[in-house]
Amino acid sequence: MHIPIPNAAAIGQVVRASRKAQKIRQDDAAGSIGVSENFLGKIERGGETVQWGKLFQVLEGLGVQVMVDVPESVEAYLNDPANHKGRP
Repeated sequence: MHIPIPNAAAIGQVVRASRKAQKIRQDDAAGSIGVSENFLGKIERGGETVQWGKLFQVLEGLGVQVMVDVPESVEAYLNDPANHKGRP
Protein backbone atom coordinates (compact mmCIF):
# COMPACT_ATOMS: atom_id res chain seq x y z
CA MET A 1 0.00 0.00 0.00
CA HIS A 2 1.32 3.46 -0.86
CA ILE A 3 0.70 6.30 1.60
CA PRO A 4 1.63 9.93 0.90
CA ILE A 5 3.86 11.40 3.61
CA PRO A 6 3.56 15.20 3.49
CA ASN A 7 4.94 15.82 6.99
CA ALA A 8 6.33 14.31 10.19
CA ALA A 9 2.87 13.74 11.65
CA ALA A 10 1.95 11.48 8.73
CA ILE A 11 4.98 9.26 9.20
CA GLY A 12 4.23 9.20 12.93
CA GLN A 13 0.77 7.85 12.18
CA VAL A 14 2.27 5.13 9.99
CA VAL A 15 4.72 4.14 12.72
CA ARG A 16 2.01 3.99 15.38
CA ALA A 17 -0.41 2.07 13.15
CA SER A 18 2.34 -0.40 12.18
CA ARG A 19 3.21 -1.03 15.82
CA LYS A 20 -0.43 -1.38 16.91
CA ALA A 21 -1.27 -3.68 13.99
CA GLN A 22 1.48 -5.98 15.27
CA LYS A 23 -0.01 -5.71 18.79
CA ILE A 24 3.29 -4.53 20.26
CA ARG A 25 3.39 -2.12 23.20
CA GLN A 26 5.44 1.00 22.69
CA ASP A 27 8.02 0.04 25.33
CA ASP A 28 8.43 -3.47 23.90
CA ALA A 29 8.78 -2.15 20.35
CA ALA A 30 11.36 0.42 21.40
CA GLY A 31 13.36 -2.21 23.27
CA SER A 32 13.37 -4.72 20.42
CA ILE A 33 14.27 -2.05 17.85
CA GLY A 34 17.03 -0.57 20.01
CA VAL A 35 15.70 2.93 20.62
CA SER A 36 14.29 4.57 23.72
CA GLU A 37 10.57 4.58 24.40
CA ASN A 38 10.80 8.38 24.51
CA PHE A 39 12.27 8.46 21.00
CA LEU A 40 9.63 6.11 19.61
CA GLY A 41 6.92 8.24 21.21
CA LYS A 42 8.44 11.35 19.68
CA ILE A 43 8.24 9.77 16.23
CA GLU A 44 4.66 8.63 16.78
CA ARG A 45 3.67 12.15 17.86
CA GLY A 46 5.15 13.57 14.65
CA GLY A 47 8.22 15.17 16.20
CA GLU A 48 10.01 17.17 13.57
CA THR A 49 13.51 16.98 15.08
CA VAL A 50 14.36 13.29 15.06
CA GLN A 51 17.59 11.65 13.95
CA TRP A 52 17.32 10.23 10.45
CA GLY A 53 19.32 7.10 11.23
CA LYS A 54 17.17 6.22 14.20
CA LEU A 55 13.98 6.97 12.27
CA PHE A 56 15.00 4.50 9.57
CA GLN A 57 15.97 2.01 12.28
CA VAL A 58 12.41 2.25 13.68
CA LEU A 59 10.83 1.93 10.24
CA GLU A 60 12.91 -1.13 9.42
CA GLY A 61 12.19 -2.66 12.82
CA LEU A 62 8.46 -2.36 12.15
CA GLY A 63 8.74 -3.69 8.59
CA VAL A 64 7.99 -0.35 6.91
CA GLN A 65 9.81 0.36 3.64
CA VAL A 66 10.40 3.89 2.45
CA MET A 67 10.18 4.64 -1.27
CA VAL A 68 10.42 7.98 -3.00
CA ASP A 69 8.49 8.74 -6.17
CA VAL A 70 10.70 11.02 -8.26
CA PRO A 71 10.26 12.57 -11.71
CA GLU A 72 11.98 10.76 -14.58
CA SER A 73 14.51 13.58 -14.89
CA VAL A 74 15.70 12.87 -11.34
CA GLU A 75 15.85 9.14 -12.01
CA ALA A 76 18.03 9.74 -15.07
CA TYR A 77 20.38 11.90 -12.98
CA LEU A 78 20.61 9.27 -10.26
CA ASN A 79 21.38 6.52 -12.78
CA ASP A 80 24.24 8.47 -14.39
CA PRO A 81 27.50 7.52 -12.63
CA ALA A 82 29.10 10.78 -13.78
CA ASN A 83 26.82 12.68 -11.39
CA HIS A 84 27.98 10.87 -8.25
CA LYS A 85 31.66 11.90 -7.98
CA GLY A 86 32.48 9.45 -5.21
CA ARG A 87 29.16 9.68 -3.38
CA PRO A 88 26.60 6.85 -3.18
